[in-house]
Amino acid sequence: MPLTENRNTPQRSGEIVALSVAANVRIFAGSLVALTAAGLATPGAVATTLKGMGRARGEADNTGGAAGAIKVEVEKGVFRFKNSAAGDAITAADIGSNAFIVDDETVAKTSGGDTRSVAGMIFDVDANGVWIKFS
Repeated sequence: MPLTENRNTPQRSGEIVALSVAANVRIFAGSLVALTAAGLATPGAVATTLKGMGRARGEADNTGGAAGAIKVEVEKGVFRFKNSAAGDAITAADIGSNAFIVDDETVAKTSGGDTRSVAGMIFDVDANGVWIKFS
């Protein structure tokens, strides 16, 4: 039913999201956080079912804990991660393309033969790593 009067629509900045953490995982502050198919936060890793979410604001240690027992704050934005090596290294020519998750601190140019999930968009590349945009 359409509105018939003014509405105070709630707003969020969209820069930080608190996600329930998967069972028995530890997410380190500053790491690349991904979302599982079940909607739970997990450290970035080689898998085909993950969604790159952003950078962990702080540590979330759910070692020995049940899924959803704790939450982790994940920041959206542009963050620098390690570049992969050899033929999977990201270069300036890849800016604007997707980067793929290798682990919770490393991104690669390719999906590794359809074994890796998308981390985010390659925003920039420098001598210290790859800047990934999470939106």
